[in-house]
Amino acid sequence: MISCSKDDVQPLLEDGKSTVIYDLAGDTNASMSAGVDGKEKRPFHTFLFRFRDKKQIWIRSGSDSSQYLKTGDWDIAFTGPYNSEIYLNNAENPYNPGYQGPARNTGVVKYDKPYNEVTGAPADSEFEASDIMKIGWSSGDNSSGWFTYSLNSHLAIPLKNRTYVLKLPDGKYAKLELLNVYKGNPPAVTDLYWPAPYLTFRYYVQQDGSRNLDTNKQ
Repeated sequence: MISCSKDDVQPLLEDGKSTVIYDLAGDTNASMSAGVDGKEKRPFHTFLFRFRDKKQIWIRSGSDSSQYLKTGDWDIAFTGPYNSEIYLNNAENPYNPGYQGPARNTGVVKYDKPYNEVTGAPADSEFEASDIMKIGWSSGDNSSGWFTYSLNSHLAIPLKNRTYVLKLPDGKYAKLELLNVYKGNPPAVTDLYWPAPYLTFRYYVQQDGSRNLDTNKQ
């Protein structure tokens, strides 16, 4: 087994501007299969995440759905197996957790380049033209996904140099890099039972409303 601690990866991820989230626990009590110690076979509960204060909001019941989904109080939702399928809050996509809510004119544009090389948001016309509804499993080079899935090992493998630029519900622009679903953000995983989901990702929100997403140290 290969291990990797937060201290090992921190110098590579911290840039002084971005927010880095390490090992955010998803629905660790759920499992895709039966017979896993301490877990139950069932769908993974969705959780919402708000960039401005790093708030995690769980959706475990119909009451939770009614209270939180159709609001502008969250930015992204972690859904699906191992909370690995991410949606940007959007009122117009019927498959989106925020469908029919107030979050209109949001959008996602994918860049196949390193996070630090993405220094600006595109024109609104590019967000409007984007057909990215969900960021999850990548089926090929043209897919919007952030990881591949091995049918042999049944493990998720994060894709490198894939960055997403977002137009958020509040109209601000942000960039997002999804790094890992496994605890410790290991460079490689060979153990099917490696602790998951523990999400590591980083993001930067331009607070002044401009399209400047440069996070490089000056």
